[in-house]
Amino acid sequence: MGRGKGVVVAVAGLVLAVAGCGGGGTDEKTGKRAADAAESKPSRAPSGKLVQWAGKMCESAVALKELRADSAADLKEIRDSDDETGLLARSRAVHYLFATPSDVETAASDLDGLGPSGVPAADRLLAAWQKKVKGVATELDEVSPAVPLEQAEATAADVDKKVQSLTPPQPDLPALARKDPRLAAAYERAEQCAPGWKPHADGSPAPGSTGPLPEAADGKDYAACSDGACEVLVTSTAEIRARGKNLHVSVSGDSVTFQSDDGSLAQLGGAGGEAGFGDAVKATVVAHNEDGAVIEFARP
Repeated sequence: MGRGKGVVVAVAGLVLAVAGCGGGGTDEKTGKRAADAAESKPSRAPSGKLVQWAGKMCESAVALKELRADSAADLKEIRDSDDETGLLARSRAVHYLFATPSDVETAASDLDGLGPSGVPAADRLLAAWQKKVKGVATELDEVSPAVPLEQAEATAADVDKKVQSLTPPQPDLPALARKDPRLAAAYERAEQCAPGWKPHADGSPAPGSTGPLPEAADGKDYAACSDGACEVLVTSTAEIRARGKNLHVSVSGDSVTFQSDDGSLAQLGGAGGEAGFGDAVKATVVAHNEDGAVIEFARP
């Protein structure tokens, strides 16, 4: 019996010794195993709503990146215009001033249409994007394309400067996704967030922009318009005087722009568009494609 008690005491002492000496190490190992398990455990699949939200955010970011690139290219084209009179550069600038504020407003509207994601950091990013783009859109609302032709190029440069400021707020969506597993999973699944993603092109041509241009009755004889009745071809720019109204006409791939000497401005896209200039004359785009436009002038 005495020997039995000694064994029990010895075992008990050994147990206590092991527990006392190894307790800290066991806790550390246990904690490490728990952390490893947490890391290896797959994150919960994101909701379809969050995937859609991430996709829309990426789509807006791509659209704004393309807008910045297009704006810079347009400004370069304006500055590189080699027309000695400067009319080509000015007409391109007027077209740019027509289109760009509308593009920024569309981007602002798309961002405004996004609701909260449910991820606080992502919602702060959305709010920062909305504030930035809406601010620029509001500033561009005050820019009129009906600027004097001699001011058009400088005004276009000012607009481009504002467009180039539309860079992603930081941290941007990819940076946030690296810190949030749920957002990372949504970002990974959203088609628009894939590297190199581009919006699907519509592919539909502008009205009246296909096929060859019909022959204009008066060709490029712009003097025939002096009485307010003519049909002429404009392939780039032209100065036309019709019934005492001086009109600068410029044609691009997707629009025909008219600017009168009194500052009135009209931009038409595709065949069938009409622009009136008081009681003097009315202009109608008969046909339009990448080669130019056939325009009819008549009394209103």
